[in-house]
Amino acid sequence: MEVLRRVQLAQLRANWEKEMIVVDNCSTDGTRELLREYHAENTRIVMQPENRGKGHSVRTAIPLCNGDFTITQDADLEYHPRQYANLLARALANDLDVVYGSRVLGGKRYHHYAVNYLAVRALTWMTNRFFGANFTDVATNYKLVRTQLLQSLELRCSGFDLDFEMSNQLALATDKIAEVPIDFEPRTYVQGKKIGLRDGLRAFQVIMRDWIAAARGR
Repeated sequence: MEVLRRVQLAQLRANWEKEMIVVDNCSTDGTRELLREYHAENTRIVMQPENRGKGHSVRTAIPLCNGDFTITQDADLEYHPRQYANLLARALANDLDVVYGSRVLGGKRYHHYAVNYLAVRALTWMTNRFFGANFTDVATNYKLVRTQLLQSLELRCSGFDLDFEMSNQLALATDKIAEVPIDFEPRTYVQGKKIGLRDGLRAFQVIMRDWIAAARGR
């Protein structure tokens, strides 16, 4: 619930309107019960009937979006909504379709675990090499995208691999892409971090799948 408070506060401090679409992925920590009692203006709560993965929750929300731009937000407090304003300002100032919040611009090292950091760097390199992009951090949660463009993507992934599938398709769809540096407060596995080796392998498979499909003109 803290992340909802932070989003509300970020909007109050900025000169833009917002809507929130909250997708509960069958949480078991009491959040689901709190959300049933949560009421706020321009907020829609979606209760998933079963745990279908983070990516599926994002895909569930995308068709419901109505604003000019959409940004994804995890609930684990690693990313702070106060940074929305910088992403939106960059998009509006340069008439961009996509702005990523990069955790590595400026030479930052953001992970507690070197293997996670190096894996994301390698997967980002592959995305750039295969799809002609210039990302520095494809795995970032902060992806600000024009809603019309986002809703035109043919997304299928249901896990953390959606970040990579989305990046592949955005790189093919537009060259009006930029990044801005963001702050990031990473969690440890003891604190509940879930991304691991299996997610990295799935991301690799998605990049290869989409590259082969693009090469075949599909």
